[in-house]
Amino acid sequence: MKKRDALFDNAKIFLIFLVVFGHMVQPATHESREMYTVYTWIYTFHMPAFIFLAGFFAKGAGNKDYIINLAKKLILPYLVFQFVYTGYFLFIGKDGWLNAPFYPHWSLWFLFSLFCWHILLIVFRKMPPMIGIALAVGIGIVVGYADSIDQTFSLSRTFVFFPFFLIGYWLTKDTVKKWRMPSVRVASLVFMTALAIVIALAPEFNSDWLLGSKSYQTLGEPELGGLYRFGVYLLGVLMTVSIMSWIPNTHYSFTALGGQTLYVYLLHGFIVQLFRQQDWVQINNVADFAFYVVFSGLIVYLLSTSTIRTITQPFIEGRAALLKSQLARSNDNDRYRTN
Repeated sequence: MKKRDALFDNAKIFLIFLVVFGHMVQPATHESREMYTVYTWIYTFHMPAFIFLAGFFAKGAGNKDYIINLAKKLILPYLVFQFVYTGYFLFIGKDGWLNAPFYPHWSLWFLFSLFCWHILLIVFRKMPPMIGIALAVGIGIVVGYADSIDQTFSLSRTFVFFPFFLIGYWLTKDTVKKWRMPSVRVASLVFMTALAIVIALAPEFNSDWLLGSKSYQTLGEPELGGLYRFGVYLLGVLMTVSIMSWIPNTHYSFTALGGQTLYVYLLHGFIVQLFRQQDWVQINNVADFAFYVVFSGLIVYLLSTSTIRTITQPFIEGRAALLKSQLARSNDNDRYRTN
């Protein structure tokens, strides 16, 4: 079996932790300027970087079998969890629980968009890289002027975030690893620190600009919205490079969890939405903040365990290989004890 690259697995586990943490603490951003700063700083890069990695590992995309397998991997769990989350939201008393299949629940937009990015790649991979990326950025900017392109079918986010997917597709492993050079690391540290200071001190910035799901009219900038989005693109690229430059290329005990991020992404909403609905998220001091850092890490770990994956694999992957393997081992042990 080919050994997995520690750099990319470490990056994925770090980013999925930030996804869980950001979703968990979001309610606290309304009451605390400090939490709003942390939340906004994270959102400048965590989805662009995650999407960049998705594009990086899409280099085998294009043939018919690949697309069919991708549909099974992404569209099937999308439909399953669209239904499951509908029932769960009803159970916990959350408003707006009845969503049609073409209007993704909460974080499920990523599955639908990821499938669409692979479809778009069939066309864009035939273009010279710089021309394709420039066109993708142009489309991402233009769609913001259309109020009709919104969260339906995740169209807005599909077009807005596609440039990061395409950039990831064209970059090589050697290029990404060059970002780890001392000069890049020093510059990235200065940039990340400066950005955190700007976010903390600047007038209120609407973090919805970082979500890619709303039109410029909705965001209050019907004329200059395109310029704002271009700035968000630059910010996302610079922050992705900055973060990736500091990701360790060493195998740790948690590194293997980087291969289980889909499970964490799909399942963490059951915990996060319960906390939000019950209004349990309160961050008033450093101890509270530390608790949610640890708690988010624990969620990532628990949802990556073999037990959870064995139970949920039929719903997420449409197969029960882990369960069959577990039953086979159990039968072997029974036969061994009998003999």
